[in-house]
Amino acid sequence: MPHLQTKRILLGVTGGVAAYKAAELTRLLVKAGADVRVVMTEAATHFVTPLTFQALSGKPVLTQLWDAGADNGMAHIDFSRDVDALLIAPASADFIAKLVHGVADDLLSTLCLARACQLFVAPAMNRQMWDNPATRRNIAQLRADGVTLLGPASGAQACGETGPGRMLEPDELLSLLTASLQPKSLAGKRVLVTAGPTIEAIDPVRALTNMSSGKMGYAVAQAAQAAGAEVVLVSGPTCLTAPANVQLVAVRSAADMAAAVDAALGGVDIFISVAAVADYRPAQPSEQKLKKSDAPLTLALLPNPDILADVASRADAPFCVGFAAESKNLLAYGEAKRQRKRLPLIVVNRVQDALGSDDNELWLLDDAGSHALARADKLTLACQLIDHIANLYSLQKQG
Repeated sequence: MPHLQTKRILLGVTGGVAAYKAAELTRLLVKAGADVRVVMTEAATHFVTPLTFQALSGKPVLTQLWDAGADNGMAHIDFSRDVDALLIAPASADFIAKLVHGVADDLLSTLCLARACQLFVAPAMNRQMWDNPATRRNIAQLRADGVTLLGPASGAQACGETGPGRMLEPDELLSLLTASLQPKSLAGKRVLVTAGPTIEAIDPVRALTNMSSGKMGYAVAQAAQAAGAEVVLVSGPTCLTAPANVQLVAVRSAADMAAAVDAALGGVDIFISVAAVADYRPAQPSEQKLKKSDAPLTLALLPNPDILADVASRADAPFCVGFAAESKNLLAYGEAKRQRKRLPLIVVNRVQDALGSDDNELWLLDDAGSHALARADKLTLACQLIDHIANLYSLQKQG
């Protein structure tokens, strides 16, 4: 987690069962190289003891406004300065309401009001509390105030019910925080990303497709946006939600994706082709459902347009980045594809590991050679990739 090394994180813990997850989050933040200071509300101490967080962070835990260790009596000011981020995890419905209305009746709420850094909130509450109109209004106001919401997820809850309101897992929060704190190396740049599979119709109910989940492409779009870029994401069908502040263009077939890319290319500085575009499509898709029979079925296939090659060959081509999923000879096949399409950078992964997985390992191939990215979750890899792209892009512009 290179973007967390030397970062100073103030972690606020409020009352809720999910407070136990904050202990693991503290451990992960420290492991990633962050300097972590924990602030707990009085309610939070009924779920996890301050001693637990002190052992994990290596620092005394702050709990009281009037006895917080500041020599000048200004703890609510001192501890919010020279901090890179203030993260509230878990953030209860009650504490979210405090943030919205500017209530400052304990150390954590006072720190939030007096902060001079970015505020992140990871909600955690019962599904009915999350869906309550009052909470919905408060969440909308937090967003309007520039607070970054991390989650919540939907799933089983401590009360025995199932639904939205579950706090994100510690590793998810770590990845999202890392992405948000990365340098704004693409500020002012326009980035176009493709993601997911394409679906090529055989008849109204059958199609040719692949097992791409879209996770890597969506992570790249999120990392590019976090790096300050204006991002357009052209995506084939997936089960994913588009990252915040990213413009999503939903498509189905390779032809649809090619048309959407062409329409979005104006003013694009960087094009990152992550999508697993089908190489072929049925030559004559049937307008009616094909009836099953015992006879063999032969499909005539036509090649689909090569979207990346077409974009890279333009006279006014943006900086183009390709992806290559290979099952063997990864570096050799990847470099051959890079040379064939005349790309400054191609990202290679092993197809057996990539499709549908939550983590991966990558090899970045450019004019300087091969650069390996060790196995990690896809958002972490996407942040590292965006760093590399930003450096290459800058060098290209300077040269």
